[in-house]
Amino acid sequence: MNTANRVTLIRIALIPVFLFFFLTDFIPYSNYIAVAVFLLAALTDSVDGHIARKYNQITDFGKFIDPLADKILVVSALVGMVQFGQISALAVIIIIAREFMVTGLRIVAISSGRVIAAAPSGKLKTVVQIVVITIVITAQPWVETTVYLDIVLECLIWLMVLITVYSGAEYLVKNRALIDYRK
Repeated sequence: MNTANRVTLIRIALIPVFLFFFLTDFIPYSNYIAVAVFLLAALTDSVDGHIARKYNQITDFGKFIDPLADKILVVSALVGMVQFGQISALAVIIIIAREFMVTGLRIVAISSGRVIAAAPSGKLKTVVQIVVITIVITAQPWVETTVYLDIVLECLIWLMVLITVYSGAEYLVKNRALIDYRK
């Protein structure tokens, strides 16, 4: 196993650590520890990609596991946020539906001998999701003490959903020939 794939596996191993601190309320400042672990895991995405490109370590396993690790990390955080009432379940369902749609589209593309590379809007989506999740988890202890903070967080969440939907729609429009219902 190469270095890039090891870094990706470290990201996956950090997910239960993140969830432990995020879902724990008996450890002081556990939400801040969770955010630190979440950000560390998110940063490994850039690291593994850089290593894979620089040292020619791009593998089929890496192409499979890297986006899966990203999705598991983000979806784990979002589902945890639903549990604490920090995000609407509807917002999370929309985000997960987009991920299923793009993954399905990629599977169809592969069966047709094509590869759908990550679009700039998909990369922007990932960055926005990481930033918004970090802000919401970090700001949560102050929501009840600041009247407008809840409104700001809610706006950020729906901006994240909007960017996620736009990204998914862009993938769908650019690759609509792959899913021609008449074939």
